[in-house]
Order: sequence, then structure tokens, then C-alpha cells
Amino acid sequence: MQAEAATMTRSGAAELIRSAAALIFDVDGTLAETEELHRQAFNHAFVRHGLDWQWDRAIYKDLLRVTGGKERMRAYHARLAAAPPLSDVDIAALHRIKTAHYAELVETGCCPLRPGVAERLAEAKARGQRLAIATTTSHGNIDALLSRALGTRWAADFDAIVAGDDVRNKKPAPDVYLEILARLRLHASDCVAIEDSGNGLIAASRAVIPVLITRSMFFRDDDFSAARFVLDDLSELGAQK
Repeated sequence: MQAEAATMTRSGAAELIRSAAALIFDVDGTLAETEELHRQAFNHAFVRHGLDWQWDRAIYKDLLRVTGGKERMRAYHARLAAAPPLSDVDIAALHRIKTAHYAELVETGCCPLRPGVAERLAEAKARGQRLAIATTTSHGNIDALLSRALGTRWAADFDAIVAGDDVRNKKPAPDVYLEILARLRLHASDCVAIEDSGNGLIAASRAVIPVLITRSMFFRDDDFSAARFVLDDLSELGAQK
């Protein structure tokens, strides 16, 4: 019975992907398991800036409920009972150090695309589907990851790329998805959002876009009951025409 249900899920998810005019991808956790590298890069920035902060995986998993790196640091700072002031200039400096170190880590090749991602991108391109990115991360982080994984001309394959700093409100607000729809000039029902987190699911759902979830390391226990389909990764879809 479970095997039959899993087969039906894969079949339905494959049809959802094939029938969409556009596929909209989240980045961190969806295209690649990047969050552990982000955590390491944050800790590197704290040391460089002279802070005694150390985010272990448990702390970082909790902080991931706050979307956006600068926002995450502000949230953590606000939790500390006695902490020296940390200005917007300090936060921006920390974020620059963190982003630079993240790019260095990615460049080592230690963070490949998740299983099935490259194949699904290639199939979508061959079918003439449009591709987009809707993420809370920065353009620099997107470029660092995808230049390594897809080559330096990767952006030419995407019709729209909207990052966290391009909109007023980050996920779980729907802003990035609404901006993508405006740039693509498509209805929500013509698209599929591919996400890995509860916040991402909420954001896309608020924009009325059907969502396919691929479970990731830090978010696999989130509530995905509102998703159209939930998979472990995109390799479950197999080759699709």
C-alpha cells in the first residue's frame, strides 16, 4: 500500500512539473544543501569581527526560522541578555565577511546540486519551460553556488531571478513570488514552486502557486501538509519527457 502511494505521489509530481509553464526554484536547501556552509561562514565572520558567538547546528536550525542572514544576526543579538550594541553598519560588515567566506567554501566544490536538480533543469529547458529563482538569499550567494554548479553563464537559462533584497518583505511573505509572477507575466496556476521549507511553502502558497517540496537537512520536519507533493529529492521523478 505504501509503495503504491509513493508511486502515485511520484507520478502526480511528475505530471505537475511537466504541465507547468514555469518552474520557480528556491535556492538554499532546494537546489543544494547549502545551509551547513552558511552556518560555517557565519561563525567565520563572528571570529573575524571579534564576537564570541558560535552557532552550532541546533542554534542555527532554530535561527533558520528567521529568513535572511542580516535579519538572523539581528534576531540572535536581540536574544542576548547583555550584549554590546551592534549597528546596521556592523551587521552589514559581518554579512559581507560571511558572504565572501561562503563563496570560498562553495568554490571548493563541496556543495553539489541536490540529486535530480540538474536533470530536471535540463528537461525543463528542452521542453521550452521557463525557469525562475525566488529566494531570500543574496544575488552573490546565488551566483557563487550556480557558477560553480552550472557554469558562469548559468543566469542565461533563467527568465527571472528575485532575491531577498529585491523585495520589501522576505519569506514567509509572498513578495518574491509575486515579483516573479509579475516579471514572467504568468498566472500563479501556470507555475510550480519547488521549495524545501515551511517558510517557503507559506510564501508560495500565499501567492497561490502550487508547491512541490523536496525535504532538506534542516527543514525536513516542517509541516508540509499544504504542499501539493512532498518528495525526498527530485531524483524520485526520474527522466521526464
